[in-house]
Formats: sequence, structure tokens, C-alpha cells
Amino acid sequence: METLAVDHPLVAHKLTVLRDARTDSPTFRRLADELVTLLAYEATRDVRVAETTVQTPLAEAQGVQLASPKPLVVPILRAGLGMLDGMTRLLPTAEVGFLGMVRDEGTLLAETYATRLPEDLSGRQCYVLDPMLATGGTLAAAIELLLERGATDVTAICLLAAPEGLKHMEEKFAGASAPIRVVTAAVDAQLDENGFIVPGLGDAGDRLYGVV
Repeated sequence: METLAVDHPLVAHKLTVLRDARTDSPTFRRLADELVTLLAYEATRDVRVAETTVQTPLAEAQGVQLASPKPLVVPILRAGLGMLDGMTRLLPTAEVGFLGMVRDEGTLLAETYATRLPEDLSGRQCYVLDPMLATGGTLAAAIELLLERGATDVTAICLLAAPEGLKHMEEKFAGASAPIRVVTAAVDAQLDENGFIVPGLGDAGDRLYGVV
């Protein structure tokens, strides 16, 4: 498994504002959207393309276009929805699937409560959107489901990651036949006793949408 913590001043700036407890939900949503687009730029560096020829006003030009089958973007509900617009802005032709997953706060294990994905993902590149890679249980379960359905390349985009979650992912997918990547704005220090990233930015879903 490959991990990329994006080292860019704009990424660092937006993440700092997201961390600030004084940042209100509208500002948090806007900055999360902008940050995801920056992360998506790095995450799609290996997106598959096919050569093509276009006619400019002056002559033919060689170029590339996204290859088929189209990439699949999969936000993990609910917090992953706050990352969707930032991702599809960069990949407007991608298809979108949805996974509803919730972490049991007692066991810290992920449970799936909703699935809206193609049954056959053979040959597909998938991009999973999950703001916080904490214990790694939710993200690992999502990626495992995509691989079971035939995905051949999976990249996870996370605002923040914890070392414990990355270790869990590395152990889980050590023998995976498909490339697995995690692209994040930062790797924080640790998890607290409740499984939250420290220093983190709090509960991403609550900060995006309010406490419900």
C-alpha cells in the first residue's frame, strides 16, 4: 500500500482553518471542498488515459482522454458527501456510487447500512472519499467490498489520517493484488482513547452538517 501526505502550502493553509474550532459549518464545507480538489489532483496522477487525436484551429494534435471504463467515485456516507463536489469538479465524467457505513463506538468496527454500487467493478479504478482515516476499519471494509466486486485499482482520499489507521490498512492489504493508495492532507500524531484523531479537526460529519 502506498501513502501520500500532500506537502503543499495551500493544502496546509486550508487544513489549518479546518482544524480551527471557531470555523463555522459553511466555511468548513467550502474549505473541505477546495481541499479535496487539491488532494484529488494528486490522487488522479495515475488515472488511466487513452491516446487520441483532436483537430485544433490550425492542425491535428495528439493528446489523451480518460480511458474506459470510467473511474468510479465512492463517498462513504455521511461525511464523504462533503467531499464529493470537490472530487467530481476534477473528474466530471466519473460515475458515482455510495456506501453507507457507520462505526460502532463501542467496538470501533464498521457496519454497512446502505450500498449503491455496480455489482461488477471489473477493470475499474475507484476513488473512495472518507474524511478521517482513524482506526482504518471503515475504509478497509469499503475497499475490501470494492475489491470483491472486481475493482483493480483503489485510491482513498482523506482529509486526515492517523498512524494506527495507516498501519491497519497496510496489514489488511499487504497481499492485495490491486494497487491501494491513501492520499491525505496530513498524518496526525495518534488516536485518543475514543478512536478520534489527535489533534485532528473533530467529527468531520458534525462540522460539515451539524450535530444530528
